[in-house]
Amino acid sequence: MALRKTLWWSLLLWGPLVLGGLVAFSWPALDRPDREHNALSNLLRFASEFFPPDWSVLPTVMKSFLETLRISILSTLGAVFIALPFSILVSERYGPSKIRSLCLLTMTFIRSIPSLVWALLAVSVFGPWPIAGVIALCFYSLGYLIKFFADALDSLDASAPQQLITEGSHPIQAIQYGIWPQWRPHVLKKTLWMFEYNIRSASIIGYVGAGGLGTLLHSYQEFYLWDRFSVVMFIILLTVVILEWLSRKTQKWGWTS
Repeated sequence: MALRKTLWWSLLLWGPLVLGGLVAFSWPALDRPDREHNALSNLLRFASEFFPPDWSVLPTVMKSFLETLRISILSTLGAVFIALPFSILVSERYGPSKIRSLCLLTMTFIRSIPSLVWALLAVSVFGPWPIAGVIALCFYSLGYLIKFFADALDSLDASAPQQLITEGSHPIQAIQYGIWPQWRPHVLKKTLWMFEYNIRSASIIGYVGAGGLGTLLHSYQEFYLWDRFSVVMFIILLTVVILEWLSRKTQKWGWTS
């Protein structure tokens, strides 16, 4: 009780000081140039250029959307199949310590590079084709999925597989019947999250030539065709909403919970 009271007093005393210090340190990021800007006027003027949307480009947008969808599916599935075995190596419970340290370092390095930079590197190797987008997003997804899957693996009840092994089951059977039924909902949930992320990323990496909706976004932005730009943004928004609905449905059906 005394320790808990001390922690509360420390939090009350140092919390505002730390928070104030962080705000003071970050405040220069809000500095503006000397010349005046009418932000509201600029916002209203810019937003008006998006309406009404030019729906005549919808067939072209949908063609690029299908390319984005294919890039997202292939990159996500590829990353999942690679991440599953590697996440076991990264796991604190099951991974060998030396291999685990190397995998953690590699995973951190992958996550530290933005997806757009991975796309730029892939385009320089494979050329300005959708395969560059698949490779780039697959690499980027690995950095997250390996961590997510390993964390989920460490949180599972270890007694079930141990009991199966004690009863004479093969380790593969222990994984199949003792670990996978618990692990599967976490894997599906994080896979859906990564797929949604890759849909949005695949819509941007076209800026550097990796295919998908980003190519159209870059083209429309270059020529200030904001009414066509808004059509692309609407399709992206609609896709993310559908994926969010699907994610909630899978939880309701018990697939990811």
